[in-house]
Amino acid sequence: MISAVIVAAGKGARMGPGVDKLFLEVAGRPVVAHTWQRFDNAACIDEVILVVRDTVQPAFTALAEKFFFKKPYRLIVGGKERQDSVWNGLQALDPAAEIVVIQDGARPCTSEKLIADTVRAAREVGAGVAAQRVTDTIKESDGGTRVARTVDRSNLWAVQTPQTFRVEVIRRALAAVRQKGLSVTDDTAACTLIGQPVELVGSAAPNPKVTVATDLPYLELLLRA
Repeated sequence: MISAVIVAAGKGARMGPGVDKLFLEVAGRPVVAHTWQRFDNAACIDEVILVVRDTVQPAFTALAEKFFFKKPYRLIVGGKERQDSVWNGLQALDPAAEIVVIQDGARPCTSEKLIADTVRAAREVGAGVAAQRVTDTIKESDGGTRVARTVDRSNLWAVQTPQTFRVEVIRRALAAVRQKGLSVTDDTAACTLIGQPVELVGSAAPNPKVTVATDLPYLELLLRA
């Protein structure tokens, strides 16, 4: 069984006060509804767990009814940090789940092929992450605004979601993070802590995340296409 955990409990502070980026409308529906639809459509996904803020559970129930999502889903309350929200989502998985696909709620353009490719990587290696090679020239600063050196980009990748794991692998990795009292910015960093290999799963198609208001026109273009 393959489960998806969509992390949708963040406040999106960079959008400004009082703005919930997940419910901003783009291409005819809220951002998070596009994300949910991708996983509802994906043939390899059996259930969807949405990790949300406690106060917005009715809004997510309304989305499920409005857009006729077909797959079984559960709404789980998130934690203080993203890693706590992921942990809460993992505890809600169906006991039969062998693979879990973890996705940002604000990343609405993920293709079904990319989801399936990360699932394949997780089966083979234990963990797989959507990623794109860094093509810009990267500079390291001196701690301020001056260039200290140019970084070799040949081995650099920008990681995204989905990040996909054998369930026992990510549970063990995040348990180690929690035991050590560490903070990680993504789930594959927890795998690094326990020495778990992670396969980089390249994608040629754009897979952007909504972060600031200026991202919306680009997302509109991609989703309309």
